Amino acid sequence: MKQNQTFKVAEIELTYKPNYKVTERPKITTSKDTYQLLMNYWEVGRLEFLEEFKIILLNRRNRTLGIINLSMGGFAGVVVDSKVIFAAALTACASGIVLAHNHPSGEVQPSQQDIELTKRLVDGGKILDIAVLDHLIISSDGYYSFSDSGLI
Repeated sequence: MKQNQTFKVAEIELTYKPNYKVTERPKITTSKDTYQLLMNYWEVGRLEFLEEFKIILLNRRNRTLGIINLSMGGFAGVVVDSKVIFAAALTACASGIVLAHNHPSGEVQPSQQDIELTKRLVDGGKILDIAVLDHLIISSDGYYSFSDSGLI
C-alpha cells in the first residue's frame, strides 16, 4: 500500500440514555423480590409449555435497569448464548445480572446443565466485572435460587 493512502474506519460512540429515573425502578434485595418481579413479566400461559430464558439487568444498587427475554426454546430446553447476555449487560452499563429460566415440567431443581451454565456465566461475568447475582428456575408454584442454595 502507498504511504499516502487514507484508511477509512467507522467511528464508534458508546451511549446509554434510559428514559426513566433510576430511583423509580424496582430494587432487588432477595430472591423472593426477583421471583415476584419475574412473575409480573412472564407470560404465565407459557410457564408449563415452553422453556424460556430471561435476564434482569441491575445497577450498582441493585435497581432494575431492564428485563430481557433472551431466548425461547421447546419443552425440553432453550439455547443460551453468553455473548448475547454480556453484550446486553454491557450495552445497559449493568453492574449485575440475574439469570432466570423456567422448567415446563414444573420441577425447579437445577439440572447438571443448569449448574454448568451458571458456573460458566459467573466466571465470564468476573472477567467483565459484571456480577451474576443469582439464577432462578421458576414455576407457577415457586422457584429455586442458586444464590440461596449456595451455588453462586
